[in-house]
Amino acid sequence: MIARKQTRQVLVGDVAVGGGAPVSVQSMTITKTADVEGTLAQIYALAGAGADIVRCTCNEPEAAEGLARIVPRSPVPIVADIHFQYRLALAALDAGVHCLRLNPGNIRKPEHIKAVAEEAKARRVPIRIGVNAGSLDPALYEKHGGATPEALVESAQRELA
Repeated sequence: MIARKQTRQVLVGDVAVGGGAPVSVQSMTITKTADVEGTLAQIYALAGAGADIVRCTCNEPEAAEGLARIVPRSPVPIVADIHFQYRLALAALDAGVHCLRLNPGNIRKPEHIKAVAEEAKARRVPIRIGVNAGSLDPALYEKHGGATPEALVESAQRELA
């Protein structure tokens, strides 16, 4: 059996993640988050199938408005998947999401990242850094000769700095 790496535990809503907690299942809706009833139907279906946490996109102001109506009715914690606009991360926090997912490089200005981090910290909402080739800074792509593991790690480290 493979030994689990020791990590710090965080709470996503009432679901413990890391730190020896049982492995949790997260999935993502494919609806427009502004479609509150359609999104909730998917969330309930995912929860019924065993999802512990569900991620919803927050890619436009209407999605943030939808989250404000979805979060209180969701049977599982909701993660807001943020793309490019830091104000949407702040709006998702106002909506009561249990976690934010940010891609390195999507929010480019350090002061915007800082504003999101400070607000999330004040609300005790964790931030997941979701690294993937699609959000890799072109300079890192060039430096490492592609979307290599080293480029992805450097991308995450820059975001955390």
